[in-house]
Formats: sequence, C-alpha cells, structure tokens
Amino acid sequence: MNVTTIIINGIALGCLFIAFIKDRKKAIQSLKMALKSFIKIIPMVFIIIIIIGLLLGFVPPNQISRFVGEQSGVSGVLLVGVVGALMHIPALLSFPLASSILESGASVTAVAAFITTLTMIGMITLPLEIKELGRNIALLRNGLSFIIAIAIAFIMGMIL
Repeated sequence: MNVTTIIINGIALGCLFIAFIKDRKKAIQSLKMALKSFIKIIPMVFIIIIIIGLLLGFVPPNQISRFVGEQSGVSGVLLVGVVGALMHIPALLSFPLASSILESGASVTAVAAFITTLTMIGMITLPLEIKELGRNIALLRNGLSFIIAIAIAFIMGMIL
C-alpha cells in the first residue's frame, strides 16, 4: 500500500471517528447511505471490469498505441475525446479504464482527453440540458466544454 492510500484512508477513518463522537445516529445513517450508494454502483463496476478485460483481451497494446498513442497526434486525441463525450459512466469508474489504456500505450494527452470529456460533456444528458437550458445554450456549453477539454488534454500532455 502506498503512502497516499494510507493518508487518504486515515483521514477518512479520522473523520468517521469524529462523526461518531459528534452524532452517532447521523454517522450510522451516513454509513447506511454510503452502503446503499455502494450497492447501486457495484453493477457499473462489474461492467467496467468486463469492458477493461475485453479491451485488453481483444485489442493488442500496439493497436491501442497506434490509435491513441503519441504517434496518433491530434486525431487520436479527438477520437478518445469523442468516446469520452459519448460514454455515460461515473468519472470515478473511468479512472481504472484510463489507467489500463495508458498502460497499453495510450498517450497521456489521449487519456487526459478521455477523462476531461467524460466529466465535462453530457451527450447522453443533452436532451435534458436542451429542455432545461434551451437548445442554443446546451449546445454552446457542450461545444465549449469539448474545446476546453481537448485544450486541457494537450496542456497535460505538454506538462507530463
């Protein structure tokens, strides 16, 4: 276990301890809510594990590298950006998938594009956005978010 994991878990346990001291009933209620949320997210975790397994099982690392590696350039980053924009999974679950494609030869820029478009763009929720915000604002928000997400990806690629 690395130091960061120990620190984060230590802080979480410390906060839980403080919550129990402050109000035991609310702390137990919070733990029950957390357990319910965890149970709801389990199917999605299994789906992501299956997707990662299929991706790594059927797509050789040299193909991943070819499409979204350093040599793929802007087109690879845009491809992964579009995939991220179209996917509808919790960002927390996208990190293992991103880690797997990074280890298989994807560039840091492509992985950053995937994560940022996944979290910033809601193509699945676009109809709801259009209903609530209006067509022009919803499309403008998603379009600008895509441009900003790709810019973030290239900046991360330059930094790392």
